[in-house]
Amino acid sequence: MSEALDLITLGRVSVDLYPEQIGVGLADVRTFAKYLGGSATNVAVAGARHGLRTSVVTGVGQDPLGDFVRRALRGFGVADRHVVTVSGRQTPVVLCEIFPPDDFPLYFYRPNAPDLALTVEDLDTEALRAARIVWITGSGLSAEPSRGTTLRAVADRVEGGDTVLDLDWRPMFWADPSEAPAWYARALAHATVAVGNRDEVEVAVGTRDPDEAADRLLARGVRLAVVKQGPAGVLARTATEEIRLAPIPVEVVNGLGAGDAFGGALAAGLAGGLSLRRTLEIANAAGAFVAGRHACADAMPTPAEIDELIGRSVGGAVTGSATGSTPDAGSGSTPDAGSGSTPDAGSGTASGSVIGSTPSATPVSAPTEGQL
Repeated sequence: MSEALDLITLGRVSVDLYPEQIGVGLADVRTFAKYLGGSATNVAVAGARHGLRTSVVTGVGQDPLGDFVRRALRGFGVADRHVVTVSGRQTPVVLCEIFPPDDFPLYFYRPNAPDLALTVEDLDTEALRAARIVWITGSGLSAEPSRGTTLRAVADRVEGGDTVLDLDWRPMFWADPSEAPAWYARALAHATVAVGNRDEVEVAVGTRDPDEAADRLLARGVRLAVVKQGPAGVLARTATEEIRLAPIPVEVVNGLGAGDAFGGALAAGLAGGLSLRRTLEIANAAGAFVAGRHACADAMPTPAEIDELIGRSVGGAVTGSATGSTPDAGSGSTPDAGSGSTPDAGSGTASGSVIGSTPSATPVSAPTEGQL
């Protein structure tokens, strides 16, 4: 048996095409940059930047973009051995528009997405049992067979390891969104950590109030509840401890991917046994770092970059990046008929040039949601 992995994520992958022209609609965009994307995939990349041994369980088509996904994962230090090539399906593509500081509409092109076609037979159950952290997503519960596969992946976890449920609410992925709360409840029964923004916790536990949502998540059995509140910051709560972090004013470049940077850093803190406060601090800063960049996976920071950012932000002046998250923007409501659009920026924070709390800066904190 190979050495146990620190982090295995399950969920979607995509090839992201982000416009190189900022502040214009897709109809007027002339050129795009191509990146690796997808929430669970980005979290795996972010974890690898922190030195974790990571892998992602996902699906791609037997096409050139699937080849790109595998090559990009290996380049980021993420094992691709759990990436399944699904016959007859195409690797998803996602486009966005970039309207800083808080408007980043997403357009999903994922009819018959291969990641939603994964079956129990595609799982490496031994690796999943042995991993220190398994990270699952709400979108992975949106359709069968992915739903049953996701639940099976965490059913036999070894006691002592963490199972993180990223609430990751994308209503356009669900044939009947009203079914989501019941399936979230099934997943929460296996989770030790739950992470989501106010829209997502409302789906999971029926309230947008951060304090009440955290309490309800703990009552469902998780040991740690993290509620991301946009401009109000982030709340993390256990049965015995509570941490609240305020936002830092920053200038957002592209909020997409900030939530996944937050997630990867959160996983690193959990795996490393860091204090809850320190874990939240590095997660918040990681999100800020990425929101100040154009890319998602390609922009995930190293611990040294995070420490540098925290050090500069403590002094009140930040040049380059900062901490943060954009306001909760919902998760969109456009039905996914091969393509969907959502105004949810995932979350954001920023970079560029920030001096203290200049009028042009936007207060942001823990990313509201993952990327794609």
